Amino acid sequence: MTAHTIAETEALPDAAPRVDSEVGPLRTVLLHRPGNELKRLTPRNNDQLLFDGVPWVGRAQEEHDAFAATLTSRGVEVLLLSDVLVQALEDNRARIAGVHSAVNERRLGIDLADALRSHLTSLPAPQLAQVLMTGMTFEELPAAEGASLVRRMHLPIDFAVDPLPNLLFTRDSSVWVGDRVAITSLALPARDRETTLTDLIYAYHPRFRRTGRAYGAHSAPLEGGDVLLLAPGVIAIGVGERTTPAGAESFARSALADGLAHTVLAVPIAQERATMHLDTVCTMVDRDAVVMYPAIRHNLTAYPLRADGEGGVRVDGPVPFLEAAAEAMGIERLRVIDTGLDVVTAEREQWDDGNNTLAVGPGLVVAYERNVETNARLEDAGVEVLRIAGSELGSGRGGPRCMSCPIDRAPLV
Repeated sequence: MTAHTIAETEALPDAAPRVDSEVGPLRTVLLHRPGNELKRLTPRNNDQLLFDGVPWVGRAQEEHDAFAATLTSRGVEVLLLSDVLVQALEDNRARIAGVHSAVNERRLGIDLADALRSHLTSLPAPQLAQVLMTGMTFEELPAAEGASLVRRMHLPIDFAVDPLPNLLFTRDSSVWVGDRVAITSLALPARDRETTLTDLIYAYHPRFRRTGRAYGAHSAPLEGGDVLLLAPGVIAIGVGERTTPAGAESFARSALADGLAHTVLAVPIAQERATMHLDTVCTMVDRDAVVMYPAIRHNLTAYPLRADGEGGVRVDGPVPFLEAAAEAMGIERLRVIDTGLDVVTAEREQWDDGNNTLAVGPGLVVAYERNVETNARLEDAGVEVLRIAGSELGSGRGGPRCMSCPIDRAPLV
């Protein structure tokens, strides 16, 4: 595959990244190539770690390499999370933050936690990065002097440091709005540490040291898969299984106060795994077009939030989502391309991430090849589809948009 190494990344122009829309020409994206953290998944723990099955890791890596190559072939700069994490960990402050997040003293006890901290602190950055991503079992802990009840009462294959298989979905832990990045608050315990790694990358990697932050209320759950930048100044936020009303409101207040948006649409979605994020049922594929699961097309609503002119926020609605979106975007209507060709096909292809497309530019998207009917509908509507395989990548319930965090997009003209 073609992806920038750390040295190449440092040599790139020091232009300020910016993302104002879902479909502006994609310049730079953050991906995570599946690694040994996926080899930690077993039938015993895959549900707890949020995967529907146990992926074939080698094939998942091949599919991801092809995904990255597809993007680079279209002129997109691909940054790999593992590379930028290693570079960030060269800063001692980042090492301290990473080690602190990995060691759970309440679970390990003071003595074992101290021993583990000491061990992790001594590791070179590449090895520390691997532990932070892949985790560590009790049998992999370094040898320690003295007896340990904690060691004795855990199985060798139990995790002393939990793995992070969902790092694959880089969309969720950070969102760029304008020239700022928001570190999100992930809802489920299996993903707690992901935001710590993302946070330290943006805080300590040389490339991002001058990046401003958005969204300060990290206590309320908000995930990037629920955030759609419909147009410059217009943000839609899904509220459902992963993002709470409090998280959506906190993000909206921050974006409105910082001048990053003039309208935020809070969009209720079903609290089900099949619709865990807004981008599982709706994504932008062109300036004025979305691909959408038809079962929700006519009953999807929105609560528009706007600044009230006195330092607060006005909340309206609920109103039909498609109408509210078009009005906020300043267009007559939002074109809707339905998933599938019939009710059954639509349900199957929505489950298989047919709605979870990544726009490389206006009218140009990456999509899983298996969603044959949805891709045909997109092409009939004038959208070019770059097809990629996803039989193993999709085992964690995520498509091309879930697996990518746009860091820089050219403005729409």
